[in-house]
Amino acid sequence: MTHRPLAPVFAGLRAGLHALFGGLLALVVARVLLTDGSVLALMLAGALGAVYLAGLWIARAGRSRRGVVWVAALTVVWAALVWLVPEAAYLVFPLFFLYLHVLPGGAGPLAVVGTTALTIAAFAVHGGLTVGGVVGPVVGAGVALLIGLGYNALERRAAEREALVAELLATRDRLAAAEREQGTLAERARLARELHDTVAQGLSSIQMLLHAAERADAEGPGIDHVRLARQTAADGLAETRRFIRELAPPSLDRGLGSALERLAGGWGAREGIDVEVEVDAVLSLPMDAQTALLRIAQGALANVAQHARARCVRIRLVPQSGGARLTISDDGAGFDVRRAEAAASGTDSFGLRAMRERVDQLDGVLDVDSAPGAGSTITVVLPGGAS
Repeated sequence: MTHRPLAPVFAGLRAGLHALFGGLLALVVARVLLTDGSVLALMLAGALGAVYLAGLWIARAGRSRRGVVWVAALTVVWAALVWLVPEAAYLVFPLFFLYLHVLPGGAGPLAVVGTTALTIAAFAVHGGLTVGGVVGPVVGAGVALLIGLGYNALERRAAEREALVAELLATRDRLAAAEREQGTLAERARLARELHDTVAQGLSSIQMLLHAAERADAEGPGIDHVRLARQTAADGLAETRRFIRELAPPSLDRGLGSALERLAGGWGAREGIDVEVEVDAVLSLPMDAQTALLRIAQGALANVAQHARARCVRIRLVPQSGGARLTISDDGAGFDVRRAEAAASGTDSFGLRAMRERVDQLDGVLDVDSAPGAGSTITVVLPGGAS
């Protein structure tokens, strides 16, 4: 939203200038009609009014080449009219403001000085050189210069203030987004702790109790049910722990590269798989982009642990076109990408579908290159400024 508190002031000044020009031109027309009724003077007055009206939209745009041409045309018609009708000299006062507003640099004040001299000469031709005929135009020119320069300075200050307000609003929006993001991360961490302390612990206890019952009565009539219950509890515990890992990623306080190294170190030690991490440069990415890349790395490693039967995994993070490129490759069994994506479950937070959704939200590109027996490579490219 554009905030311009001085816009009504500028609009009022422009309206007053137009009203002044129209009133003075009407005075000239009345003077001609009440005296000699010169057809040439009336034609020049009409031409002056038409040129002025035709160029109003040019003056609104400020300084431009077309504006210079328009002001020059006004000056030529006015100069011809002022030699016929002395009252037309008063039209120089609104012209002063047009010169200062439309002409670039020092051309505006020079035009004011030149038309002031022309006005004095016109008064001298029609009624002789008098003190009033000299002082009036000079004082008018001085007042116009002061007002015009003050108007330009005020307009510059208003533009600077508008830019400052826009910057402050953008900063406020960024801070609000950062606060929402931090609140979301804090809530996710709280949910992860709650799940770990309640559901995960309960499932772990159920699994251990069922395992003990299975050992105590290995041949009992209900042993199959006990085994099924234990397996169900184990599956639920595994899913819960995976969900906890999804909610509470390694800290990003020290950057995405450090978080990937900690993630790879812990996962490699737990799964017994060699993990190589390469970070070419320290990347400055928005927090949501860093979180998305870390989640994708988590999901890719989870898929390797469950399906790939790999011996080595390589994670590479490099800057690219102001954004980032993350590559996760393994030497495992590989898979058919189209079949895997078609069969992906929306409830599997580590699936290819979830990865693609995360990347799409940031206007990035996800590429999965794999084939049975040829390993897998997942490449994610996020553009610069992704948020």
